[in-house]
Amino acid sequence: MTLPVLPVETFIKYQRALGFTKVNTETRETADLPQTYADMFGWPEMAATVVKVYWSLPPEERSEAAIYARNYGEAAAIDFFGPRYGLPKAISGHMSYYLWGPGERSGKVLITIGSGENGLKRAYGDVQKVATVGTRYSMPDERGAIFVCREPRMPMRELWPLTKVYR
Repeated sequence: MTLPVLPVETFIKYQRALGFTKVNTETRETADLPQTYADMFGWPEMAATVVKVYWSLPPEERSEAAIYARNYGEAAAIDFFGPRYGLPKAISGHMSYYLWGPGERSGKVLITIGSGENGLKRAYGDVQKVATVGTRYSMPDERGAIFVCREPRMPMRELWPLTKVYR
């Protein structure tokens, strides 16, 4: 186990100079940093972006809004950083978050993190890209769009089983 003590650029230089190869702990694509280090980047910035999106909604939409994250890491970041800014708990179909379900959320207004636009358009009549997230050092698949979705094509209780991902 290691603790990152070097500045990121210095770490990257040492890693290259010493010939360290990346250790893949999952099947995800990596960039300049190994996954265990790259997964530490971007969460506060992502939460701050979601805060702006959430508070830009009209009050009647904000009271209905759910925040849906593609994976448990994104959902956990919202749950960790969000309360101090008044964000509701995140929902996600990934791993244990799926078991916790959507709660009382209607799905009438959905802020999504990391979801694909095409899939969202199958579930919602109105899908708007409102922001992007990700940092230079975060995992490549943690860089993407934030959408606000309205006009659900089905009730949340029917949509929820389609969100289940156990990988």
